[in-house]
Amino acid sequence: MARAFPSVVIDNVQPLIDSGRYPIKRVVGEDLVVGADIFKDGHDVVAAVLKWRVVGQRAWRETPMVFVDNDRWRGVCTLYDQAIHEYTVEAWTDTFRSWQQEFVKKFAGGVSDLRSEALEGAAIVKAAASRARDQADSARLREFAEQIVTGANSEIHAIAQSGELEVLMATYPDRADATQYEPAPRVVADRLAALFGAWYEFFPRSAEGHGDRRSTFRDSLTRVDDAKAMGFDVIYFPPIHPIGRTNRKGANNSTTCEPGDPGVPWAIGSEAGGHKAVEPSLGTLEDFDWLQKEVRKRGMEIALDFAINCSPDHPYVKEHPEWFYKRPDGTIKYAENPPKKYEDIYPLNFRCENWRELWAEMNSIVLFWAERGVRIFRVDNPHTKPVAFWEYLIEGVREKYPDTIFLSEAFTRPKMMKALARAGFNQSYTYFTWRNSKQELIDYFTELTQTEMSEYFRPNLWPNTPDILPFVLQEGGRPAFMIRVLMAATLSPLYGIYSGYELCENEALPGREEYLDSEKYQFKERDWNAPGNIKDWITRINRIRKQNRALQMYTNLRFYPADNDAILFYGKMTPARDNIILVVVNLDPFRKQNSFVHVPIEEFGQMTSDEYQVHDLLNGVRYTWRGRQNYVELDPEIQPAHVFLVRR
Repeated sequence: MARAFPSVVIDNVQPLIDSGRYPIKRVVGEDLVVGADIFKDGHDVVAAVLKWRVVGQRAWRETPMVFVDNDRWRGVCTLYDQAIHEYTVEAWTDTFRSWQQEFVKKFAGGVSDLRSEALEGAAIVKAAASRARDQADSARLREFAEQIVTGANSEIHAIAQSGELEVLMATYPDRADATQYEPAPRVVADRLAALFGAWYEFFPRSAEGHGDRRSTFRDSLTRVDDAKAMGFDVIYFPPIHPIGRTNRKGANNSTTCEPGDPGVPWAIGSEAGGHKAVEPSLGTLEDFDWLQKEVRKRGMEIALDFAINCSPDHPYVKEHPEWFYKRPDGTIKYAENPPKKYEDIYPLNFRCENWRELWAEMNSIVLFWAERGVRIFRVDNPHTKPVAFWEYLIEGVREKYPDTIFLSEAFTRPKMMKALARAGFNQSYTYFTWRNSKQELIDYFTELTQTEMSEYFRPNLWPNTPDILPFVLQEGGRPAFMIRVLMAATLSPLYGIYSGYELCENEALPGREEYLDSEKYQFKERDWNAPGNIKDWITRINRIRKQNRALQMYTNLRFYPADNDAILFYGKMTPARDNIILVVVNLDPFRKQNSFVHVPIEEFGQMTSDEYQVHDLLNGVRYTWRGRQNYVELDPEIQPAHVFLVRR
């Protein structure tokens, strides 16, 4: 009768998100480390392998798992295919090692009659010979079996512990009673840009910095080149679609639109088309294609804003009025976020009666731009649409274009932000914008990088956005801009800035975290090389990121003690400790601060002494430090931070 129960218990498999409902995230070339509790009844020895494959393939790849302690096992594999994988653990009774341990113990205990044990061992080895695919291996195993049958106890004892025999038996194990963990969890292996990148956002219509007239796609190349020179990888555009005219907003969000006011790009749709068209004043689709090719030539790529908003002039309003929310009088409701009112925007109802057709149309929008070469989408306010919709859309797009990256712009409740990340968003906005004190930063980034969140939530840090000018930047001036961008770029491998940041623009509406004369409502006049800019500072930071692999990783962030609450001290190291970065930041943009910092030299690996050099990559200065406790002093007006490369 066939065995109807598992022979080995496989429990507590990690990483695992919601019992395997959602995949974890990795990038191509990154290791997947899997742990599991593996044990069985009695005293038999167990063996285990980690198995993985691309979803849809039949054959599994596998690698042995190693025993850690207390029935905990660990396996490591590397994902080389940009695809969704599944992984699992298979374990079985290791009959050879069970016999080996029993024989060695009895021999050491002085048992003289081991004839039965010898015959048992010979049978186990002979069975392995019949499984061996290589004739030479099979012949050698038969030799070992014969030696066990004919040998004296001392000879069998030596044979049982033979390294050659152990390797052969591990190569051809008896897995007849193997148990496999089911259902197999999944892991998404993204391209590297999903984990490491620097984003630069600008409005194409203000690319040249003229306050009285617009720029076009073809006028935007100088802005792209400036971003390239600063070291950015991704050019992110707010919506580039036709802007509606009905209830168009004026300067500073005025409900009165003056002649020449360009309108809000997020109020999408006009007689020129909807989400599959471009604003005519920016150019044509062919002009956009030209710009995208130029961006690609420079080793960068364009990210588009996917904003599911419709102006009252959007073609959908006439063609599919059933997709929108209705008032009791039958008119369509505009968007509201009390006390804010967006009379120029109609939100779509994703739970309308004809929701399947609406969802399919939204999917077709992303595919339209993906077919034109766009592979990164920043999604506006995803938390106002059903999570199930995003699962449907992201899965559908990535089925055809697996290299597509989605950034979730969800400044909302923590659980919703996490749910969106689990549902498939490759990257997520964070609360970094409002985390300013030392303990706030330590607590928040420890949660992001050292808990289960690190398996599915990739933080993309933004010190500012067109919607948000935080008080720390309003009040702290140029030093605050230097501090916040350095932290964004070193705390996470992903970060971005909205243009004007490099000019330290911080004029705000009184008492609010919003820009005065916001570019959302008007053309923005700028001198892109204005005195006091921090372009050189940003360029140095981006260069440091690209030259140091430790800063391109995510879960290796660690915080270390500093005696002053105004000094934040943290570091990142590669697993091999061949790239060690320590960052010291003065969180106070107004005053010089000093502190003793406590360096984790015990984590640096083998050192000939407790003396080492720290090379400040921001200014080139080198210091010789000794031991754990060392002194730092940082002036926010001159240099508010150190980024040290440790030379052991």
